[in-house]
Amino acid sequence: MPLTERDMAILEFERLWWADPSAKATAIRERFELSSVRYHQILDDLIDSPEAFRADPLAVSRLRRHRDRQARPAQPRPAMEGSC
Repeated sequence: MPLTERDMAILEFERLWWADPSAKATAIRERFELSSVRYHQILDDLIDSPEAFRADPLAVSRLRRHRDRQARPAQPRPAMEGSC
């Protein structure tokens, strides 16, 4: 299925780097009139689509890596030798 204008706008929006999650949530509400939760549900479906990957492979790959890191449980760090 071809990407919609909203899909393309979301990919464009996600090319930006967000240091402050609260600023991003506000921007999502203002620009897309969606809650942050709904936006991320749409984004998750979007980055799984081959059409999105063809449209913007770098952004989609980065978003997939980020999602995969978030989904993994945190691994305990090994203790450093010689530490007390």
